[in-house]
Amino acid sequence: MNKIAVRILLILLVLGALGATAWWLTPKKTAPEKRYATATLERGDITQTVSANGTLNPVKLVNVGSQVSGIVKKLYADFNDHVEAGQVLLELDPALTQAQLQQSMANVSSANAALELALANEARMRKLYEQEYVSRQELDQAVQALKTAQAQVALAQAQAVRDRTNLAYTVIRSPVTGVVVSREVDLGQTVAASFQTPNLFKIAQDLSKMQIDSSYAEADVGHIHEGQPATFRVDAFPSRSFRGEVRQVRLNPTTQQNVVTYNVVISVDNSDKILMPGMTAYVSITVDERKDVLLVPNAALRFRPSESGSGTNKTRAENRQNGAKSPDSKSHDSKSQAARKDMRGSGKGEASPMMGTVYTMENGQLKPVRVTIGITDNRVTEVLAGDIKEGSAVIVEDLQPPAKGSTGPGMRLF
Repeated sequence: MNKIAVRILLILLVLGALGATAWWLTPKKTAPEKRYATATLERGDITQTVSANGTLNPVKLVNVGSQVSGIVKKLYADFNDHVEAGQVLLELDPALTQAQLQQSMANVSSANAALELALANEARMRKLYEQEYVSRQELDQAVQALKTAQAQVALAQAQAVRDRTNLAYTVIRSPVTGVVVSREVDLGQTVAASFQTPNLFKIAQDLSKMQIDSSYAEADVGHIHEGQPATFRVDAFPSRSFRGEVRQVRLNPTTQQNVVTYNVVISVDNSDKILMPGMTAYVSITVDERKDVLLVPNAALRFRPSESGSGTNKTRAENRQNGAKSPDSKSHDSKSQAARKDMRGSGKGEASPMMGTVYTMENGQLKPVRVTIGITDNRVTEVLAGDIKEGSAVIVEDLQPPAKGSTGPGMRLF
């Protein structure tokens, strides 16, 4: 008897625990008016922007290089120095180029001496030929030697001009008036210009006018045009907003990991010269604006009722459990297909309105409302058309926590 009583007691305890668990897992019904958070539609202004990161650069940045090799002998400019066009920036050791110039001048003297001898021989041969003491061939050879000597003089003079020019290139001068942004060499460093021109200085011509080189995705670049206003911030002045203007949308694309971006150049007025080259700018370009329009929160457009919701959603869930579609599923599917077709457009390139769905509460039931939407600022969206008006309440959130899933298959008692 004791074993039977213990077994019956265990069975009752297990059944009680299962019943309590089932009661706890069963979603509690809440009044629809208290279950959903709503927002009231209002009219107002909206601005649509597209954002990207960019880098502040001088409008004109000149790289100063060297055409000859040598050791840096003297430095006359440093970082942040203001320089004038033609001002000496540095000097290279001219010993090698001076030796080459002296060699070329010696070659010129040698060529001139050979030319004088060739002139004398040509004149002598011409007189002897007139007296018929030498043949025509010997006269032609003297003329040819004279022309060769003249060519050698011209070659030697050209080499001397080249070496004189290279000697002048050992003195590096600023090509523009501006500010030295970067100095790439130090005193005593060897500059090698054998394969490519080395960069010695970077000079910004005018830091009061700067530009932002930003990269925008191909999905946004279609809305960007020259002359559009832009705002940006930099980390150096987080509480200050700066203004700019789109100057150019460059046609050259950049593809990285199958992502296509385009360089958008934004002109910036830096008259107070607090912005520095290389700063990271967080840019927002204003692409569209609307005044006094009906606005709907984006949360309302994202909201979708759960399967345990009230109204038509609940009916659809029950019909799906019975293996049948809800009465209005066919018409809803056709409306969705038509909406997708409207969003794609007719294929001729014209813009088509975008569609969205918001939910309102009517007689304790959720009612979906199709609306035509316009621009957005990622917080609210413009409503172009639909069966809602100013003052209407739309649902933005389901306050009831989602129903917990089943705990798995039932336990075997014995």
